[in-house]
Amino acid sequence: MDATSPARDDSGTSPFADLLAANETFATEHAAELEGFDGVARAGVAIVTCMDSRIQPLQMLGLTHGDAKIFRNPGGRVTDAALEALVLGVHLLGVRRILVVPHTRCAMTVKTENELRETISELTGIDAWFQRFHVVPDQEAALAEDVHRVTSHPLIQGRAEVGGFRYDVDTGRLTQLV
Repeated sequence: MDATSPARDDSGTSPFADLLAANETFATEHAAELEGFDGVARAGVAIVTCMDSRIQPLQMLGLTHGDAKIFRNPGGRVTDAALEALVLGVHLLGVRRILVVPHTRCAMTVKTENELRETISELTGIDAWFQRFHVVPDQEAALAEDVHRVTSHPLIQGRAEVGGFRYDVDTGRLTQLV
């Protein structure tokens, strides 16, 4: 198999077959609402949050498809890539409000950078000490720092309202901290 061929399991089917079938159903059922959509955030909202699957960014804010731009990463940090997305959102995609949203019981707050590197090294058999994981030893301090990174960015400063929130994965409640 060359690098461009889709992977197949022992039965000869793609490991993505179930997802592609579900996508076909989605595309068929939602074609009318997807057609011609311009990609602008209709509610003027951008959300930076964690990749944790317990978080449903649109639903937690009463939003729907097309209302917001969403950037997710481990810990919900405002990384350089998140800032890039926010600058584009503010200037090209109608973003007027930015929410930075880490959450309770986040795995990125439990271990140190070195502990994660050690764990990944043990699991893979490959020295993972080169990899950075951006752990969050103090979530509230990190949130304040992240909000400041957004509000002080010269291409965002004064062009959008920015808030720092914590999402409770057990109750579904959002609390503004910054």
